[in-house]
Amino acid sequence: MANPMSSNPGTSSGTGSGAGAGATQHPKEKESGWDKARESAQNVGDKAREAAGAVGDLASNAATATVGAAGKTAEKLTHSAGSSVRQLGETIKEKGPQKGMFGDATRAVGDTLQEGGRYIEQEGLNGMMDDVTELVRRNPLPAILIGVGIGFLIGRTLGS
Repeated sequence: MANPMSSNPGTSSGTGSGAGAGATQHPKEKESGWDKARESAQNVGDKAREAAGAVGDLASNAATATVGAAGKTAEKLTHSAGSSVRQLGETIKEKGPQKGMFGDATRAVGDTLQEGGRYIEQEGLNGMMDDVTELVRRNPLPAILIGVGIGFLIGRTLGS
């Protein structure tokens, strides 16, 4: 009986894809496999970049929302503090002495507190920062000296 595999010269290995046929297609299949692997890796990298960008955007949005909420809270607290200072000025004027030198001093302190409270209420943090910025622009040398003095005092306090 003759061997059926030996009768067909193209399929000498018996696997259905002869050694000769596999040897001629192997480099192309290999290149095709590397191309697919490279493309897959590139796709994975692109997806990772997109995911990282999305996470960055979410973090940025969350930080912006948090800062915005903190700013609103600070403005509310500033308004509340201004209102309290204004009311303290009114209370001092009402409860303090009304006549004589102490009466004048009480009214002066009360008026000053009321004006300061109104300023804090109306301007808020942003308005006060704008005013300080303008003051420093108009008077840079005194502002620098005040900053140095405050720094010196803080350094002495923390150093001892």
